[in-house]
Amino acid sequence: MTVAIIDYGVGNLRSVEKAFAATGCDAIISGDESVLREAQKLVLPGVGAFAACMKALERRGFDGLVCKRAREGTPLLGVCVGMQLLFDESDEFGSTPGLGLLRGSVRRFGNELVVPQVGWNRIHQRRAHALFEGIEDRAFCYFVHSFYCQPHDETVIAGETDYGGRYASVVAQGNICGVQFHPEKSQDVGLRMLRNFAAKKKC
Repeated sequence: MTVAIIDYGVGNLRSVEKAFAATGCDAIISGDESVLREAQKLVLPGVGAFAACMKALERRGFDGLVCKRAREGTPLLGVCVGMQLLFDESDEFGSTPGLGLLRGSVRRFGNELVVPQVGWNRIHQRRAHALFEGIEDRAFCYFVHSFYCQPHDETVIAGETDYGGRYASVVAQGNICGVQFHPEKSQDVGLRMLRNFAAKKKC
């Protein structure tokens, strides 16, 4: 099973690659369009500002490639800002369009909270999903983010986390899924989710 981590000049790709390797999956980092078109599964990472990530993705022409492959049924995992990019738009530094693969918006945490959220927090499993196989409900994962996803359709939400109120921390719709936390920093739970993604025929 070929898992390709999309290299578009954003994010600590090596740590994600090493995390997959620790699960026994030889995921590859690639910015080669032909490789990304042939991979059986895709991982869209992202670190930093939403607008900068979208601009970098568009500059390489990977926005269209990701959308095309996702709509063809290729399993796609968005990680951290990569999950946010799956949605329609973000209000970070003004309104910036996303990939629009999932309906919804990306919003900033309220001013009453310490932002960014940095550290360990629980994933409340809202429904059964292949990503959660072998993982207990309310398991801890590691987060670093100031913005959160607000899906229009709540059935997209597979897992929630509480930070001044519940928000979507794991999303899934068909072959498209995403995690707001950093699986590569989330020890056994994060590695198990990456293994589940790599092993399953569907996302």
